[in-house]
Amino acid sequence: MATASAPRRQPENPQQLTAVPNRKKFVRLTLWPLVAATFFMVSGGTYGTEDIVHGAGYGRAILILLLTPLLWSLPTAFMIGELSSALPFEGGYYAWVRRAMGNFWGFQEAWLSLVASIFDMAIYPTLFVAYLTRMFPWFQEGNRGWWVALFVVIACALLNIAGVKVVSLTSLWLFLALSAPFVAIVVLAPFKVHALVNAVTKPTTSTVDILGGLLICMWNYMGWDNASTIATEVEKPQRTYPRAMLVAVCIVAVSYILPFAAMWMTGLKSTAWETGSWADIAGLVGGPLLRIGVVLGGLMSAFGMFNALVMSYSRLPLAMAQDGMLPGIFGKLQKKSRAPWVAILALAAGWAMCLGLGFARLVTLDILLYGASLFLEFVALAVLRFREPDLKRPFRVPGGLFGAIAIGIPPMLLLGFSVVRSEHEQIWNMSSFAFGMILIAAGFVVYFINHALKPAGWTAPREQKAQPAA
Repeated sequence: MATASAPRRQPENPQQLTAVPNRKKFVRLTLWPLVAATFFMVSGGTYGTEDIVHGAGYGRAILILLLTPLLWSLPTAFMIGELSSALPFEGGYYAWVRRAMGNFWGFQEAWLSLVASIFDMAIYPTLFVAYLTRMFPWFQEGNRGWWVALFVVIACALLNIAGVKVVSLTSLWLFLALSAPFVAIVVLAPFKVHALVNAVTKPTTSTVDILGGLLICMWNYMGWDNASTIATEVEKPQRTYPRAMLVAVCIVAVSYILPFAAMWMTGLKSTAWETGSWADIAGLVGGPLLRIGVVLGGLMSAFGMFNALVMSYSRLPLAMAQDGMLPGIFGKLQKKSRAPWVAILALAAGWAMCLGLGFARLVTLDILLYGASLFLEFVALAVLRFREPDLKRPFRVPGGLFGAIAIGIPPMLLLGFSVVRSEHEQIWNMSSFAFGMILIAAGFVVYFINHALKPAGWTAPREQKAQPAA
């Protein structure tokens, strides 16, 4: 492990790195724009949850949607609340793991997150096309859907180069717009109690079972740490992050549970559900106009999620370049917006290459890789409690060192289910689990090649200065 933590040219005590200077005030996010951005980084609304009902039925689906945030989201939100408030660094979770465990594990955290993003980010253009074809089947023909998905990648890359303020305000308005059709469903469904028992719906092709439904639920509740990478662009991060995390958890849970609970009252069969079916089901409840509203909301959801996550993931190569762990070109910023334009374009190219993979296969790989990176974040929480007990923590996970360790147990147990499932999904003639292990092992190889090429680092790392608590 000594080799793994070999220092690159960095300040004398790498464990005492602190946050980079604040950017200009006009680009910093306040509470509600951060909540909206977090909402899209994690959820994007009720879209993408349909297969949970198909696999588990209404009652168990609602139970899964209710328990998963308690066992998966809240522990993660508490962990992020503490580390984001104590260490509001550029690069977020990468910087926490690097500070706690050194360069090697910091590099692995970034590697796992970026490789997971390759599969995660391909999901949202896929959902965009799924909802678009509900309204315009013409896009199903030939490669038209692929070209639409590529357009989503390019458009969001350009918006992100325009800056963090553009992305956050876009997220806020998209959140309000896509929520409106589901508010209408919740209001109208009680007037159709048992009215849809014999409704004729489009035949589904979903093969998702209850375990698959749980994995999709976990995917719909994951990504809370993504907002941490923009910490230096948030107003008063020590206070804003914990509040934003807790508010966003509640909003996401409500946005998932209420629409399904309302539809359960109509008597619609659970087998009618599959990815993209909200549009047709909304038509049964409120007619053609509501169906169109849900389709448009689905487009906004997929676009908004992709757009917000471009902002998050692009800060990882930026932070690594600033630390000397990647070539300095990834640290180049657009002069006006201060956006890392080289990192955005490089990642967008990688995401575009995975647009053809199927939804279920993407989710399985995404959870496996994301889970490994999340494990390192929970370890960093406990290690920093042990190594730096006097570190100022405006928000603290309750229960002392025991609480900091115990809070990571429920999410890790849930990840065990993803490992079981990944052994049954196939990609390129091997199980998703085996493929995921190859990708994880590749991170070790890439680190040592990177270290061999530039033992002292690619550039002199930045000298970071503390961001004052507010």
